[in-house]
Amino acid sequence: MSVEPIRDPRATTDPDLADVRAAQRDRAAFGTLYRRYLDRVYGYCFYLLGDHHDAEDVTERTFLAAMSAIDRYRDEGASFRSWLFRIAHNQIANALRARGRHRATSLDAVSEPAVDGDPAGLVGLAEESRRLRRALDGLSVDRRQVLVLRFVDGLSSREIGVVLGRSLGAVRVLQLRALRDLAALLA
Repeated sequence: MSVEPIRDPRATTDPDLADVRAAQRDRAAFGTLYRRYLDRVYGYCFYLLGDHHDAEDVTERTFLAAMSAIDRYRDEGASFRSWLFRIAHNQIANALRARGRHRATSLDAVSEPAVDGDPAGLVGLAEESRRLRRALDGLSVDRRQVLVLRFVDGLSSREIGVVLGRSLGAVRVLQLRALRDLAALLA
């Protein structure tokens, strides 16, 4: 008769943990994590900043900060991914403060998805995409962030809580309100 060990329910099964440990031993190994998350972090920055150059700068600062702090990362219930997006969140906040408090964030520069098919279908998809971007632009920054993190970057509510520094319940309420507001803007 074997007895299963009791596991900490907060323990993660972080798929990045082996690569994080390698990067903690040898900084050159950080390149694996960089390549894995570069597009996602850049996309997150671009969605929230609305400017290609600002997104590149913030993405670069995010990875430089993560690489310099990799020795301080601990697997204590939050995934490496949420830790990295928390750094990006802080870098975005710094960039927005530098721009000024009242500048609007635009999503007009987001490229249209490529779709095979008839021209009428492409036109309809492009218009729908523009309509969605305008509606997202009408949301507050925190509501837009929660939707981008959840539906574009695929983070769980728990990971979003780590990124935004909010409780799981607060993230769920924020996401619900953001979806409600987005639906109203699209109606």
